[in-house]
Amino acid sequence: MFSLIAAVADNGCIGSKNRIPWNIPEDFAYFKKMTLGKTCLMGQATFESILGYLGKPLPGRQTVVLTRDPNFKASEGVRVYNDLDKAFTKLKDEDVFICGGASIYKQTINLVDVLYITEVHMKPDGDVFFPEIDKNIWQEVWREPHGEFDFVKYVKKPV
Repeated sequence: MFSLIAAVADNGCIGSKNRIPWNIPEDFAYFKKMTLGKTCLMGQATFESILGYLGKPLPGRQTVVLTRDPNFKASEGVRVYNDLDKAFTKLKDEDVFICGGASIYKQTINLVDVLYITEVHMKPDGDVFFPEIDKNIWQEVWREPHGEFDFVKYVKKPV
């Protein structure tokens, strides 16, 4: 199954200068809980941002990097693909979370089965934005409010 997970501000912002423009420990814990033991597919910039934070790929998860750079080399154990269709074909039997960034979200939002969105109730300045969630395609099925943010789950509407 393919799911997408993202924290998105009220103005659609998801990043600024290759960093997350807020610090919400509960969201990091939620992300970890949802993705632990799963496959995390992300773009090269997101992968490099994680390396900048942690110094290594996300622990306890299989990391897959999607990049346009045919010469990109990642650390051992990290799979690298240069083609989204090929990546989806190779990963079809795994439990996959799309973890960013903006370009990857835009390419995959309507290819996945579920969206796990943390709605962050702020409007930070940023340079990276999440694509619009088309309410004709996606239906909210669960919401857990936390004041400054909400955890929200969307599934595709029946055709």
